[in-house]
Amino acid sequence: MKPITLFRFLCGLASVLLATIAMHGETPSPLQLSAHWKLPSDLHGHFDHFAVDVAGHRLFATPEDYQAVLVFDTRTGKLIHTVKGIQRPHAILFREDINRLYVTDGEAAELKVFDSNTYAPIQTIKLLEDADGITYDASTKLLYIVNGGVDVHTAAHLTIVDTTALTKVGEILLGDDTLEAMAIDKASGNVYVNSRDKIQIDVVSLKDHALVTQWKMTGVDHCDAMAFDNSNNRLFSGCRNGSIVVLDTKTGKQLQALPISKGVDDLIYDPAKKRIYAACDGTVDVYEQVSADRYNLLGKVPSGPVAKTAILVPETGELFVAVPRHEENDAEVLVFTVQ
Repeated sequence: MKPITLFRFLCGLASVLLATIAMHGETPSPLQLSAHWKLPSDLHGHFDHFAVDVAGHRLFATPEDYQAVLVFDTRTGKLIHTVKGIQRPHAILFREDINRLYVTDGEAAELKVFDSNTYAPIQTIKLLEDADGITYDASTKLLYIVNGGVDVHTAAHLTIVDTTALTKVGEILLGDDTLEAMAIDKASGNVYVNSRDKIQIDVVSLKDHALVTQWKMTGVDHCDAMAFDNSNNRLFSGCRNGSIVVLDTKTGKQLQALPISKGVDDLIYDPAKKRIYAACDGTVDVYEQVSADRYNLLGKVPSGPVAKTAILVPETGELFVAVPRHEENDAEVLVFTVQ
């Protein structure tokens, strides 16, 4: 082969190799699937939110129609206990310091408290129907619970429970919409609440237990999920029509909307890696936060149909995603390793 012909051949081969690398290797997946935890074949319906016991190697899952909380060993993926006596579990808090589990039961209209070692019931606290999402203030040991709303034909309330004394310490009326995910901003002294169908953020004072203001959002619909970047004063509201609204918590202004897959129900911000994880219907969409106002899509990682609830465990570098039963496939929990 003539030198010039060989040179052209090698250049062409290099171009093909570079193109292949660009197509397949330039942007590695932000998540690597590492395990499938298969669940009982009689488990039907959707999942709601997770909780984790890092030191005890336990993951708590809330299949809504199974009338129980499932407890997994995170080292083996084995189902080690089923906490029964819950009509429709939604959200769960684990307090390691006093060995308690707190579960919202939307059907029974209660917060149910269990011993996290024996799983024996401790107490129930009466709420309104559709008791659902929670957020926890670890500094005050107060749990904020959304309950009531238009779906159950009552006013929507934000109920505040002292998780140590197991007493209600506040009840805030927030109109007639269905309330969803929340985030606490200790710097401003507020808690932010997604008002789902009114497409707004209700801003509530942590000190006064009263509504401060409301921030309207535009161009989106059915805003359920929420995450918060306190260092940059950026609030993220995940909307099921396929958007993450980014708001400035100093002004309440909507800055932009990041496109995601439809059906999001859990939104997670990781301050260490500067990422946003959106658990959507079929994918986990991952954004990189380059700056407070610039976000790059790292990828849409396949999960499963209606696999819209997830939890990130930074201590182990894992993301857990619940996949409901679909067609002939049993429900499962997917374990992703963060890359």
